[in-house]
Amino acid sequence: MNPSFDTSPTLTAWRALLAIAVVFVMLATTGWTAVRHQPSDEPRERALAAWAHARARGRPVPALDAPVSVIARFFASLSAADRLALADRNPLVVGNLNGVPVALRYHANRHALRDAEAVEQRRTHDPGLSPDGRTEARLRLERFRAMLSGDRQILSFDPSGRGRAAEVFGDLDRARRVSVVVPGVDTQLLTLERENRPNSAPVGMAKSLYAAERDARPDVPTAVVAWADYTAPAGIGMDAVLGGLATQGALRLNALVAALPGKATVSLVCHSYGSVVCGVAAHRLPTRVTDIAVAGSPGMRSASAAALGTRARVWAMRDADDWIADVPNLEVGGMGHGADPVDPEFGARIVSAGDAVGHSGYFEPGTESLRNFAAIGVGSYTTVGCASADRACLRGISGGTDV
Repeated sequence: MNPSFDTSPTLTAWRALLAIAVVFVMLATTGWTAVRHQPSDEPRERALAAWAHARARGRPVPALDAPVSVIARFFASLSAADRLALADRNPLVVGNLNGVPVALRYHANRHALRDAEAVEQRRTHDPGLSPDGRTEARLRLERFRAMLSGDRQILSFDPSGRGRAAEVFGDLDRARRVSVVVPGVDTQLLTLERENRPNSAPVGMAKSLYAAERDARPDVPTAVVAWADYTAPAGIGMDAVLGGLATQGALRLNALVAALPGKATVSLVCHSYGSVVCGVAAHRLPTRVTDIAVAGSPGMRSASAAALGTRARVWAMRDADDWIADVPNLEVGGMGHGADPVDPEFGARIVSAGDAVGHSGYFEPGTESLRNFAAIGVGSYTTVGCASADRACLRGISGGTDV
């Protein structure tokens, strides 16, 4: 018997192509744009080469891929003066090295930012650059100066390419609860903050969440990390519908979480493509990660919450007018990110996004989506607002409606 037209491989292939086309259209209508000029990676390459030969008190420094415990012991063995000297000689390495004390990383990254500021200052007047290149240099210069202002706690900083960074709000060393905000497409140094709609950018998201967590439980020491420290998809292209960058980002995310100081409980708060990163990372997350909360997710590259392979609770939300709902949840030949996390069959705990508006409105102060993120982050599960009237998202949680 000949196969029916509805189930033919040809039609299935065309449906997959149509789904991908819809993804591209949605990306094109959200204002995401590609950065066409990228600064040289030479400073980072020079820093890595110098680290290979660096020494402290006559001792070789640990390899960059050494276990976190080895790196931590090495820095603990140095005097305060020796640690500072090593950071000042190698700021781009020390400021990004998991296992280094966070205060020393903040110090090293201020040094690296000052170096990067000087580079961009020169580039703004470089006749060898195009007008667009000099404009980008000016924008980067403004970004670096903003990051140097006040007493900002920059946990990681890499100016090469489109750039990566992470910033901490709160006392990471003393926190009992830590939330890591994982943002989505077009995350880079120039989009780290925004003047318009500040709570749609990584730093604004994290600041908003930190304030909401302190309101939710003032008695619990918390910290929030704005984690823009992975290479996210940029502009309209295949990277946004493929999982390669998510896989690379997951490795970096797991390394960060494993190296966080102390014994704080950790929650991942993942937006848009950031939820793809969190989904790929899930099966290797340390047990200290108790919750993964996603919003506006195109999928987590998994057929179900159970298939993520994590013991962490998985929460999902989407507001009523988020365009991501129109993106087909398919995964064909590595393209697309799989099942919809807010589909009840996926098995996540579906929470209300309340009065959030649009794809980037989940972190606006006063919204139910932000209050839910904060309640999850500080462990106040009984105050989480479920998407269903029967509070099904709290089943199996101590203090919930169905323990």
